[in-house]
Amino acid sequence: MFSIIYVEQQVAEHPRTQAICARFPKAARVSCDRYGEIFNPNAQDFRLQKRRPSLILAHKHHRRVLEAPHGYGLGGHRNYYFSHLLNCLYDCRYCFLQGMYRSAHYVLYVNYEDFGTDIDTTLATADNKPCWFFSGYDCDSLAMEPVSAFVQYFLPFFSRRPLAHIELRTKSTQIRTLLKQTPLDNAVIAFSFTPEEVYRALEHKVPTVERRLQAMLQLQQAGWQLGLRFDPLIYQPDYQVQYRTLFRKLFSQLNSQQLHSVSLGTFRLPRGFFRNIVQLYPDEPLFAGTFSDTQGMISYPQPLEQEMTEFCTREILQHIPESLLYPCTLAS
Repeated sequence: MFSIIYVEQQVAEHPRTQAICARFPKAARVSCDRYGEIFNPNAQDFRLQKRRPSLILAHKHHRRVLEAPHGYGLGGHRNYYFSHLLNCLYDCRYCFLQGMYRSAHYVLYVNYEDFGTDIDTTLATADNKPCWFFSGYDCDSLAMEPVSAFVQYFLPFFSRRPLAHIELRTKSTQIRTLLKQTPLDNAVIAFSFTPEEVYRALEHKVPTVERRLQAMLQLQQAGWQLGLRFDPLIYQPDYQVQYRTLFRKLFSQLNSQQLHSVSLGTFRLPRGFFRNIVQLYPDEPLFAGTFSDTQGMISYPQPLEQEMTEFCTREILQHIPESLLYPCTLAS
Protein backbone atom coordinates (compact mmCIF):
# COMPACT_ATOMS: atom_id res chain seq x y z
CA MET A 1 0.00 0.00 0.00
CA PHE A 2 2.85 2.39 0.85
CA SER A 3 6.29 2.39 -0.75
CA ILE A 4 7.61 5.16 1.52
CA ILE A 5 6.82 5.84 5.17
CA TYR A 6 8.18 9.04 6.67
CA VAL A 7 8.66 8.92 10.42
CA GLU A 8 9.18 11.85 12.74
CA GLN A 9 12.12 11.19 15.04
CA GLN A 10 9.96 11.93 18.08
CA VAL A 11 7.62 9.01 17.35
CA ALA A 12 10.15 6.56 15.90
CA GLU A 13 10.00 4.30 18.95
CA HIS A 14 6.29 4.71 19.64
CA PRO A 15 4.59 1.28 19.75
CA ARG A 16 1.98 2.45 17.23
CA THR A 17 4.74 3.54 14.84
CA GLN A 18 6.49 0.22 15.22
CA ALA A 19 3.30 -1.73 14.55
CA ILE A 20 2.47 0.26 11.42
CA CYS A 21 5.97 -0.02 9.99
CA ALA A 22 5.97 -3.77 10.65
CA ARG A 23 2.80 -4.00 8.57
CA PHE A 24 4.73 -2.68 5.53
CA PRO A 25 8.14 -4.37 5.71
CA LYS A 26 8.99 -3.52 2.07
CA ALA A 27 8.31 0.20 2.46
CA ALA A 28 11.31 2.52 2.65
CA ARG A 29 11.45 4.19 6.08
CA VAL A 30 12.66 7.78 5.96
CA SER A 31 13.36 9.78 9.10
CA CYS A 32 12.41 13.44 9.42
CA ASP A 33 12.47 16.05 12.15
CA ARG A 34 8.92 17.40 11.63
CA TYR A 35 6.26 16.20 9.21
CA GLY A 36 5.86 19.68 7.76
CA GLU A 37 9.18 19.20 5.96
CA ILE A 38 7.40 16.69 3.74
CA PHE A 39 3.81 17.86 3.87
CA ASN A 40 3.97 21.65 3.65
CA PRO A 41 6.46 22.72 0.94
CA ASN A 42 5.10 24.69 -2.02
CA ALA A 43 5.24 23.47 -5.61
CA GLN A 44 4.10 19.94 -4.81
CA ASP A 45 2.09 18.08 -7.44
CA PHE A 46 -1.09 17.04 -5.60
CA ARG A 47 -2.49 15.09 -8.55
CA LEU A 48 0.73 13.15 -9.04
CA GLN A 49 1.04 12.37 -5.32
CA LYS A 50 -2.59 11.26 -5.20
CA ARG A 51 -1.74 8.38 -7.52
CA ARG A 52 0.71 6.95 -5.00
CA PRO A 53 0.70 8.84 -1.71
CA SER A 54 3.15 8.18 1.07
CA LEU A 55 2.39 7.80 4.77
CA ILE A 56 3.82 10.22 7.33
CA LEU A 57 3.80 9.18 11.00
CA ALA A 58 3.87 12.20 13.29
CA HIS A 59 3.18 13.67 16.71
CA LYS A 60 0.34 16.18 17.08
CA HIS A 61 1.58 18.84 19.49
CA HIS A 62 -1.19 21.41 19.81
CA ARG A 63 -4.81 22.11 18.89
CA ARG A 64 -5.77 18.48 19.07
CA VAL A 65 -9.42 19.12 19.99
CA LEU A 66 -11.11 22.12 18.36
CA GLU A 67 -14.54 23.68 18.48
CA ALA A 68 -16.60 22.63 15.49
CA PRO A 69 -17.49 25.42 13.05
CA HIS A 70 -20.88 27.04 13.47
CA GLY A 71 -23.61 24.86 11.98
CA TYR A 72 -21.57 21.65 12.19
CA GLY A 73 -23.19 19.38 14.72
CA LEU A 74 -26.15 17.34 15.84
CA GLY A 75 -27.72 19.62 18.40
CA GLY A 76 -25.33 18.83 21.25
CA HIS A 77 -24.48 21.18 24.12
CA ARG A 78 -21.01 21.61 22.68
CA ASN A 79 -19.53 20.33 19.41
CA TYR A 80 -15.86 19.61 18.76
CA TYR A 81 -13.76 17.85 16.18
CA PHE A 82 -10.42 16.10 16.28
CA SER A 83 -8.32 14.73 13.44
CA HIS A 84 -5.98 11.82 13.90
CA LEU A 85 -5.37 11.79 10.14
CA LEU A 86 -4.92 14.41 7.44
CA ASN A 87 -6.15 13.58 3.93
CA CYS A 88 -8.34 10.79 2.66
CA LEU A 89 -7.83 7.51 0.81
CA TYR A 90 -10.65 8.45 -1.53
CA ASP A 91 -10.56 10.98 -4.37
CA CYS A 92 -13.85 12.88 -4.44
CA ARG A 93 -13.65 15.84 -6.80
CA TYR A 94 -15.72 18.08 -4.53
CA CYS A 95 -13.67 17.43 -1.36
CA PHE A 96 -12.28 20.55 0.30
CA LEU A 97 -9.13 18.75 1.48
CA GLN A 98 -7.53 18.90 -1.98
CA GLY A 99 -8.01 22.66 -1.93
CA MET A 100 -6.68 23.06 1.61
CA TYR A 101 -3.52 20.97 1.57
CA ARG A 102 -0.53 21.25 -0.73
CA SER A 103 0.26 17.56 -0.38
CA ALA A 104 -1.76 14.40 -1.01
CA HIS A 105 0.34 12.37 1.42
CA TYR A 106 -1.35 11.02 4.54
CA VAL A 107 -0.31 12.36 7.95
CA LEU A 108 -1.21 9.97 10.75
CA TYR A 109 -0.75 11.32 14.27
CA VAL A 110 0.16 8.34 16.42
CA ASN A 111 -0.14 9.98 19.85
CA TYR A 112 -3.76 8.96 20.44
CA GLU A 113 -3.23 9.11 24.19
CA ASP A 114 -2.68 12.88 24.01
CA PHE A 115 -5.90 13.31 22.02
CA GLY A 116 -7.65 11.41 24.81
CA THR A 117 -6.18 13.69 27.45
CA ASP A 118 -7.43 16.76 25.60
CA ILE A 119 -10.89 15.25 25.21
CA ASP A 120 -10.99 14.71 28.97
CA THR A 121 -9.89 18.31 29.53
CA THR A 122 -12.68 19.48 27.26
CA LEU A 123 -15.25 17.37 29.07
CA ALA A 124 -14.17 18.83 32.40
CA THR A 125 -15.39 22.26 31.24
CA ALA A 126 -18.80 21.04 30.03
CA ASP A 127 -20.74 21.19 33.34
CA ASN A 128 -21.69 17.51 33.09
CA LYS A 129 -23.54 18.11 29.84
CA PRO A 130 -23.14 15.94 26.72
CA CYS A 131 -20.49 16.93 24.19
CA TRP A 132 -20.09 15.75 20.62
CA PHE A 133 -16.72 14.91 19.09
CA PHE A 134 -16.53 14.52 15.30
CA SER A 135 -13.63 12.53 13.88
CA GLY A 136 -14.33 12.63 10.15
CA TYR A 137 -13.65 16.29 9.37
CA ASP A 138 -10.13 16.12 7.86
CA CYS A 139 -10.24 12.47 6.85
CA ASP A 140 -12.46 9.41 6.58
CA SER A 141 -12.92 7.91 10.04
CA LEU A 142 -12.84 4.25 8.95
CA ALA A 143 -11.05 3.97 5.61
CA MET A 144 -7.57 3.47 7.07
CA GLU A 145 -8.65 1.50 10.13
CA PRO A 146 -6.59 -1.62 9.26
CA VAL A 147 -3.49 0.58 9.42
CA SER A 148 -4.39 3.18 12.04
CA ALA A 149 -6.39 1.10 14.55
CA PHE A 150 -8.06 4.42 15.40
CA VAL A 151 -11.50 2.95 16.10
CA GLN A 152 -9.97 0.06 17.98
CA TYR A 153 -8.37 2.52 20.39
CA PHE A 154 -11.09 5.15 20.75
CA LEU A 155 -14.23 3.04 21.09
CA PRO A 156 -13.13 1.66 24.49
CA PHE A 157 -12.08 5.21 25.42
CA PHE A 158 -15.55 6.63 24.68
CA SER A 159 -17.30 3.66 26.28
CA ARG A 160 -15.94 4.86 29.62
CA ARG A 161 -17.19 8.43 29.05
CA PRO A 162 -20.97 8.37 28.52
CA LEU A 163 -21.24 12.18 28.24
CA ALA A 164 -18.78 12.18 25.33
CA HIS A 165 -20.50 11.30 22.06
CA ILE A 166 -18.48 10.45 18.95
CA GLU A 167 -19.49 10.53 15.30
CA LEU A 168 -17.44 8.39 12.92
CA ARG A 169 -18.16 9.81 9.47
CA THR A 170 -17.23 7.60 6.55
CA LYS A 171 -17.70 6.33 3.01
CA SER A 172 -15.81 3.17 3.87
CA THR A 173 -16.89 -0.42 4.31
CA GLN A 174 -14.08 -1.13 6.81
CA ILE A 175 -16.46 -2.19 9.56
CA ARG A 176 -14.78 -5.32 10.91
CA THR A 177 -13.51 -3.56 14.03
CA LEU A 178 -17.01 -2.23 14.75
CA LEU A 179 -18.59 -5.66 14.34
CA LYS A 180 -16.18 -7.05 16.92
CA GLN A 181 -17.10 -4.38 19.48
CA THR A 182 -20.19 -4.00 21.63
CA PRO A 183 -22.27 -1.11 20.19
CA LEU A 184 -22.07 2.12 22.17
CA ASP A 185 -25.02 4.33 23.04
CA ASN A 186 -22.75 7.37 22.62
CA ALA A 187 -21.37 6.50 19.17
CA VAL A 188 -22.88 7.12 15.74
CA ILE A 189 -21.51 5.65 12.52
CA ALA A 190 -22.48 8.18 9.83
CA PHE A 191 -22.29 7.22 6.15
CA SER A 192 -22.08 9.82 3.39
CA PHE A 193 -23.96 9.34 0.11
CA THR A 194 -24.58 11.02 -3.21
CA PRO A 195 -26.75 9.61 -6.02
CA GLU A 196 -25.39 6.81 -8.17
CA GLU A 197 -24.72 9.17 -11.11
CA VAL A 198 -22.73 11.58 -8.94
CA TYR A 199 -20.86 8.72 -7.29
CA ARG A 200 -19.72 7.35 -10.65
CA ALA A 201 -18.64 10.76 -11.93
CA LEU A 202 -17.02 12.30 -8.85
CA GLU A 203 -16.32 9.81 -6.06
CA HIS A 204 -13.24 8.01 -7.28
CA LYS A 205 -11.98 5.01 -5.28
CA VAL A 206 -15.07 5.13 -3.02
CA PRO A 207 -17.01 1.89 -2.38
CA THR A 208 -20.24 1.73 -4.35
CA VAL A 209 -23.53 2.98 -2.98
CA GLU A 210 -24.70 -0.63 -2.70
CA ARG A 211 -21.63 -1.76 -0.76
CA ARG A 212 -21.98 1.12 1.70
CA LEU A 213 -25.65 0.31 2.15
CA GLN A 214 -24.82 -3.33 2.85
CA ALA A 215 -22.24 -2.23 5.43
CA MET A 216 -24.92 -0.11 7.11
CA LEU A 217 -27.33 -3.02 7.19
CA GLN A 218 -24.71 -5.21 8.89
CA LEU A 219 -24.03 -2.53 11.48
CA GLN A 220 -27.71 -1.88 12.07
CA GLN A 221 -28.31 -5.59 12.60
CA ALA A 222 -25.43 -5.61 15.09
CA GLY A 223 -27.07 -2.80 17.05
CA TRP A 224 -25.02 0.26 16.09
CA GLN A 225 -26.60 3.70 15.82
CA LEU A 226 -26.33 4.98 12.26
CA GLY A 227 -26.49 8.31 10.54
CA LEU A 228 -27.02 9.35 6.93
CA ARG A 229 -25.13 12.34 5.55
CA PHE A 230 -26.18 13.95 2.27
CA ASP A 231 -23.53 16.63 2.27
CA PRO A 232 -22.75 18.12 -0.15
CA LEU A 233 -25.82 18.04 -2.33
CA ILE A 234 -24.53 18.13 -5.92
CA TYR A 235 -26.55 19.77 -8.67
CA GLN A 236 -27.25 17.98 -11.93
CA PRO A 237 -30.08 18.83 -14.35
CA ASP A 238 -32.11 15.85 -13.16
CA TYR A 239 -31.01 16.06 -9.53
CA GLN A 240 -34.60 15.61 -8.32
CA VAL A 241 -34.90 12.19 -9.94
CA GLN A 242 -31.44 11.20 -8.77
CA TYR A 243 -31.93 12.16 -5.14
CA ARG A 244 -35.47 10.77 -4.95
CA THR A 245 -34.12 7.44 -6.24
CA LEU A 246 -31.27 7.49 -3.72
CA PHE A 247 -33.55 8.28 -0.78
CA ARG A 248 -36.00 5.55 -1.70
CA LYS A 249 -33.21 3.02 -2.07
CA LEU A 250 -31.71 3.77 1.33
CA PHE A 251 -34.84 4.27 3.38
CA SER A 252 -36.61 1.25 1.89
CA GLN A 253 -33.88 -1.06 3.21
CA LEU A 254 -32.69 0.65 6.38
CA ASN A 255 -34.81 0.61 9.51
CA SER A 256 -35.63 4.30 9.81
CA GLN A 257 -36.72 3.86 13.41
CA GLN A 258 -33.16 2.90 14.29
CA LEU A 259 -31.52 5.84 12.54
CA HIS A 260 -29.89 8.33 14.85
CA SER A 261 -29.81 11.32 12.48
CA VAL A 262 -29.85 12.55 8.90
CA SER A 263 -28.09 15.70 7.73
CA LEU A 264 -27.82 17.53 4.44
CA GLY A 265 -26.06 20.57 3.05
CA THR A 266 -25.30 22.01 -0.37
CA PHE A 267 -21.94 22.39 -2.10
CA ARG A 268 -19.76 25.07 -0.44
CA LEU A 269 -16.06 25.81 -0.53
CA PRO A 270 -13.93 28.69 0.72
CA ARG A 271 -12.88 30.83 -2.24
CA GLY A 272 -9.19 29.92 -1.97
CA PHE A 273 -9.90 26.20 -1.74
CA PHE A 274 -12.21 26.43 -4.76
CA ARG A 275 -9.54 28.15 -6.86
CA ASN A 276 -6.96 25.56 -5.89
CA ILE A 277 -9.22 22.67 -6.88
CA VAL A 278 -10.15 24.27 -10.21
CA GLN A 279 -6.42 24.60 -10.95
CA LEU A 280 -5.98 20.92 -10.17
CA TYR A 281 -8.93 19.84 -12.34
CA PRO A 282 -9.58 22.57 -14.93
CA ASP A 283 -11.61 20.24 -17.14
CA GLU A 284 -13.90 18.95 -14.40
CA PRO A 285 -17.54 19.61 -15.45
CA LEU A 286 -18.54 20.04 -11.80
CA PHE A 287 -16.77 23.40 -11.71
CA ALA A 288 -18.08 24.65 -15.05
CA GLY A 289 -21.48 25.59 -13.65
CA THR A 290 -22.64 28.90 -12.23
CA PHE A 291 -21.55 29.68 -8.70
CA SER A 292 -21.92 32.60 -6.35
CA ASP A 293 -19.30 34.14 -4.06
CA THR A 294 -20.75 35.25 -0.75
CA GLN A 295 -18.28 36.58 1.79
CA GLY A 296 -15.53 34.37 0.44
CA MET A 297 -17.64 31.20 0.24
CA ILE A 298 -18.28 29.67 -3.17
CA SER A 299 -21.65 27.94 -3.52
CA TYR A 300 -24.53 27.50 -5.89
CA PRO A 301 -26.63 30.64 -6.48
CA GLN A 302 -28.95 31.15 -3.53
CA PRO A 303 -32.20 30.36 -5.39
CA LEU A 304 -30.80 27.05 -6.63
CA GLU A 305 -29.33 26.20 -3.24
CA GLN A 306 -32.67 26.87 -1.58
CA GLU A 307 -34.54 24.87 -4.21
CA MET A 308 -32.31 21.83 -3.77
CA THR A 309 -32.42 21.99 0.00
CA GLU A 310 -36.19 22.34 0.13
CA PHE A 311 -36.72 19.51 -2.35
CA CYS A 312 -34.41 17.10 -0.54
CA THR A 313 -35.86 18.06 2.82
CA ARG A 314 -39.39 17.30 1.62
CA GLU A 315 -38.31 13.97 0.19
CA ILE A 316 -36.40 12.93 3.31
CA LEU A 317 -39.26 13.87 5.62
CA GLN A 318 -41.43 11.34 3.84
CA HIS A 319 -39.25 8.70 5.48
CA ILE A 320 -38.19 10.08 8.89
CA PRO A 321 -39.55 12.42 11.56
CA GLU A 322 -38.34 16.02 11.38
CA SER A 323 -36.60 15.64 14.74
CA LEU A 324 -33.93 13.46 13.09
CA LEU A 325 -33.06 15.95 10.33
CA TYR A 326 -30.16 18.37 10.78
CA PRO A 327 -29.21 20.99 8.16
CA CYS A 328 -25.52 21.68 7.64
CA THR A 329 -24.27 24.84 5.96
CA LEU A 330 -20.62 23.86 5.69
CA ALA A 331 -18.43 22.54 2.91
CA SER A 332 -17.81 18.82 2.73
